[in-house]
Amino acid sequence: MGKTKEQKQEMLADIKQNLSESQLALVVDYHGLSVAEITDLRRRLLPTGSCCSVAKNSLMGIAVKEDANWQPMEQLLAGSNAFLFLKDDIGGAIKAYQEFQKTTKKTEFKGGVMEGRLLTQDQVKAIADLPSKEELLAKVAGALNSIATKLAVGLNAVPTQLATGINEVPASVNRAIKAISEKEQQGDGA
Repeated sequence: MGKTKEQKQEMLADIKQNLSESQLALVVDYHGLSVAEITDLRRRLLPTGSCCSVAKNSLMGIAVKEDANWQPMEQLLAGSNAFLFLKDDIGGAIKAYQEFQKTTKKTEFKGGVMEGRLLTQDQVKAIADLPSKEELLAKVAGALNSIATKLAVGLNAVPTQLATGINEVPASVNRAIKAISEKEQQGDGA
């Protein structure tokens, strides 16, 4: 028994919502996976803020046709597809899928779509190797902290050097007066 029109409209709305929240979508052939294995994949993706959806290619085709960012996915819509919607931690989600693939050896990566481009498996692996958002933020924070520390040390040195200079002024004035006095005495004695 097929889905009702209302159920299909609801599924289409869910797909569109997932696409609108995603930075990258992967298409994998899930042929041969059990319900427990698909549940395992979904569970692995959950901590990364990503999700896995099994939908009819026709529904996905309708969803991507309206959005230029996702239209390249139309080339991948054949066979038994599961769609991975990667939202927050892209690298972590790709790694989670790769670990799942190694464990089950039942899925086949078909391709990915990001910012209107069709991606190969190698391109997706390259994205997974990029530092995570948290790692980049930590590096930026470290660099900013380093700059602030150097600035504080430099600013702290200014008053110290100024105080040393001010302390040196009376001694320099005394030496200058003494030198002038000695010169005048030599001039009077000659």
